Amino acid sequence: MAAKNSTARKSKPSGWRRFFLWSGIGLLVVLLAAGTGLGVAYATVALPNPNADFQTNTSFVYFKDGKTQLGSFSIQNRVTLAYKDIPQNVKDAIVAGENRTFWTDPGISIPGMLRAAFSLVTKGEDYASGGSTITQQYIKIMYLSQERSFTRKFTEILLAAKMGNEMSKEEILSGYLNTVYFGRGAYGIEAASRAYFDKAAKKLNLAQAVALTSIINNPGGLDPANGSKAAADLLERYQYAINGLVEMGKLTEAQKSQIYWQLPKFPKVAKDSRLGGPKGFLLNMVESELKANGFTEEQISGGGLKIISSFDAKAQDAAVEAAQTLTLQTVRGNTKKARNLHAALASIDNATGEVLALYGGPDFIKNSRNWATTNRPVGSTFKPYALVAGLRNGLTLSDRFNGNSWTPPGNTTPVTNAGGASYGSITLLDATTHSVNTAYVDMLFSIENGGEAALTAAHDAGLPNADDWKPDARQAALGRPQVSPLHQAAGFATFANNGKSVSPHVVRQVKDSAGKVLYEAQVQPEQTIEEDVAIDVNYALTHVTSDGTGARASALGYPLAGKTGTYYVRDGLDSKTQACWFVGYTRQISTAVMYVAGDQGTDNLDDYYPGFFGSGPPLSTWLAYMKVAQAGLPQEGWDPPTKRTSTVTPTAKPDKPKPTKSAKPNTDPTTTQPSQPTDPSTAPTDQPTSTEPTKGSTSQAAQSKAPKPTTSS
Repeated sequence: MAAKNSTARKSKPSGWRRFFLWSGIGLLVVLLAAGTGLGVAYATVALPNPNADFQTNTSFVYFKDGKTQLGSFSIQNRVTLAYKDIPQNVKDAIVAGENRTFWTDPGISIPGMLRAAFSLVTKGEDYASGGSTITQQYIKIMYLSQERSFTRKFTEILLAAKMGNEMSKEEILSGYLNTVYFGRGAYGIEAASRAYFDKAAKKLNLAQAVALTSIINNPGGLDPANGSKAAADLLERYQYAINGLVEMGKLTEAQKSQIYWQLPKFPKVAKDSRLGGPKGFLLNMVESELKANGFTEEQISGGGLKIISSFDAKAQDAAVEAAQTLTLQTVRGNTKKARNLHAALASIDNATGEVLALYGGPDFIKNSRNWATTNRPVGSTFKPYALVAGLRNGLTLSDRFNGNSWTPPGNTTPVTNAGGASYGSITLLDATTHSVNTAYVDMLFSIENGGEAALTAAHDAGLPNADDWKPDARQAALGRPQVSPLHQAAGFATFANNGKSVSPHVVRQVKDSAGKVLYEAQVQPEQTIEEDVAIDVNYALTHVTSDGTGARASALGYPLAGKTGTYYVRDGLDSKTQACWFVGYTRQISTAVMYVAGDQGTDNLDDYYPGFFGSGPPLSTWLAYMKVAQAGLPQEGWDPPTKRTSTVTPTAKPDKPKPTKSAKPNTDPTTTQPSQPTDPSTAPTDQPTSTEPTKGSTSQAAQSKAPKPTTSS
């Protein structure tokens, strides 16, 4: 019996044995299920679509030489390098500092996974982190979010294992080094090398490569520019990476001792705001023109394009220097006033329509209004279009018109000349030379629909129609229509081309990252103004710069033509100068300069410089710029006048009286030395010979009702 009981006890497991038995079976089932689940998860998981921003490349904009960089467009500042182009010292340094088993691990780190699990248990899901290999970091950057959770970590591990099997180590390392963030707005090793050391990655020495790749661990906290603590922390990380290089056999102890104890010198690299300063206006224009030609935002900012602009680096520097120097001189060094006085300059290559230089303001970030593309009344610089209208209607430069004050039909306010000057019967040539308003108004009234004809001529020259353009002869003759400096330069370029118009543009060529040409500007001159008419307009405007209101421009030393312009608003005995212009051109280059004041460009310029005229600061700015832009170009003269025969009856008799004393032309240039830009604060003689506040109107019939008649010169 006892034996039987003994046998029974042996055949029946104890409670603890049963517990361990079933626990083992349960654990085996769990492990099998987990393994099956992991296997299914691994088999079904696929690399998702990459985060789009990390596949973008910076597009660079160059001056017209294709070599000098103007700026860039980017979603992320990145220049992708092929694996073979990434320096070996960079590859070794990143592995030593971030993942020394990179070349042998399966893409995941078991110790790292255990650390992540420990963080999950001790700190909760929000703190699940750590232990990432380079492959895992690449997965997180390229495919996942920056969320800290177990779910994201688990997905990261699965994808890293998948990537480790499907991609070569070289592909993974190359992808990582081209996408990881280094700080200072730089993504990838090439952009980072330029941001920290102002050189291409291929030129980094070993110490620089180690320091740069060490920053990846904490870009915000390890940038030495952020202070001594950041530099000390970087040194610690830098030394850790160097020790890793020794451990990996990539560096000897002797080599280590040469670079171990201090960081390489970080040069002071200027922080560059992409649109800061005057260049912001140029980049904004380039971007707008690219969009107008079919390029998308994604292509422009992330397509890695090489964009060659029309801007000439030397000419652009001269434009900025001339505009800023003359602005400050005009207000006698008063920087507060200078901030509210706006010079604008636009310069065009006559043959191609390429914008060579443009000054729209001192800083696009602080004030994005581009004064070079802002329409303002042009004063007497509109007279050449009125002249085209007259010549098209059978007039010649020898026909005479009324140079005295007179009241046009339907008006109650007389038209007058500067200072009340009277010229009597005056030829159209002399009226152009001395900017005689009364004669020009008389001329447009003498032809059918003269105001509309002048606007048509302006449009034919390349000026876009504006809302304020009214088919009114008086307004057109006195320069009430508003035009931008850019389009005024383009309009006068049409005259320089003997009537052939070429559209202004700022983009020459666009290439993709492989060098394929995607876009090239097409130059298609069009004869929009009759050649004989344009030749006579040129002839008349050469007299302005040799004998008339723009005579000081002749100091350029090239055959040139041009026109001054000053726009006033009169209110009783008071007058307000709202805009001053000089537009001048040689055979090769046309340049328009405008000065306005105040936030809206409508303040009184006389508050900034007494006697503000087109032949003053605008002409001085034009001359300072053109001496640089025109330098070295061949001397090219103008065609002689056409000797056209008039087909209309002149309005004034040929017995031309002598000008009154107050209107006697002063054809001498100012006493300022022609080799230097005029300093307005010391050059009271820069008033034009015939600067004419001459009253204009909003319409012929309603002239007497206008509370503030307009005037121009």
